[in-house]
Amino acid sequence: MPTRREFLESAAIAAAGLPFLGCKREPGPPLAPDERIGFALVGLGSLSTNQIAPALQKTANCRLAAVVTGTPAKGVRWRAEYGLPESAVYHYDTMSRLVDNKDVQVVYVVTPNALHAEHTIKGLQAGKHVLCEKPMEVSVERCQAMIDAARQANRQLAIGYRCHFEPHHLEAVRLARQQVLGALQRVDGSFGFAIGDPTQWRLHKALAGGGPLMDVGIYALQTARMLTGAEPTSVSAQATSGDPVKFAEVEESIALQLAFPGGVTATCAASYARGMNGFTAYAAHGSFGMQPAYNYTGNHAWRSDGQAFQFPEIDQFAAEMDDFAHYITIGTPTSVPGEEGLRDVRIMMAAYEAAKTGGAVNLA
Repeated sequence: MPTRREFLESAAIAAAGLPFLGCKREPGPPLAPDERIGFALVGLGSLSTNQIAPALQKTANCRLAAVVTGTPAKGVRWRAEYGLPESAVYHYDTMSRLVDNKDVQVVYVVTPNALHAEHTIKGLQAGKHVLCEKPMEVSVERCQAMIDAARQANRQLAIGYRCHFEPHHLEAVRLARQQVLGALQRVDGSFGFAIGDPTQWRLHKALAGGGPLMDVGIYALQTARMLTGAEPTSVSAQATSGDPVKFAEVEESIALQLAFPGGVTATCAASYARGMNGFTAYAAHGSFGMQPAYNYTGNHAWRSDGQAFQFPEIDQFAAEMDDFAHYITIGTPTSVPGEEGLRDVRIMMAAYEAAKTGGAVNLA
């Protein structure tokens, strides 16, 4: 049986229509409209509005079947735009009624980080599979509660790691794992932007769990783990907060140093003060990377030997939703399960502890 990592690689390559890297699943034909997996979007903010809902229209195996919102006016707008019946609009307090909606098989949780467990567990208890945006939650304990709830409900829980389905990232994984440019030695990744509205939820620890590390630094962390195919054994970190008002509750910037088995190291930087977006992987006989690496579109990849490293762009959200629908349909585990989300949260919580104490935290 293919490993979880093989499933991870095959899913993205299937979505991009690229050759498979070994014994992988072949993408099946699109489902008929009345057979597609119904998704309920929980949280109708910017990501749902501008990325996920449009992506659903591009999928081969999914459809928008319901929405959950705390703002009635949003429900009215979404009904008009997507032709949803009034019965397909739910409030967060009425999510339990999803149990009676047979058109919904998946709940996609797109609410602030610290609400993920609450909404995921409600979805699972309603008998639905759940796809939850990253980061999974704001503590290891809450992540574990989500995993336990999925196991108890006998439903799948996946985490929205869209880069697992982006072909340039998957090619980078191949280059690293197959040592095309020699054995991997170091990975440097960074993601940041100058954050705006000082009142937004991302700057409040109770909702966000942390600052840019939780929001965008997780992408660099994922890159390091994907390329090495291993878990770090220790982490150290340094956090800074230049604006004492705007960043009273969360860090403004943070840098992580990770040690992996076999001597491979990684640095991961994240910031709400400046723009940065990319990674470089250093190997024994060359290097490769992406700049930018984590955009929805327009990413650029390169190799130091000048070999081609360009693939067709895909809608990363459409690919991740079709992938989840596929595994639900055939009844096998998702390639990005809750356990994967928990691993990242565990490392990030250790990084915050390391930044506080000034010493490395042993993860082994």
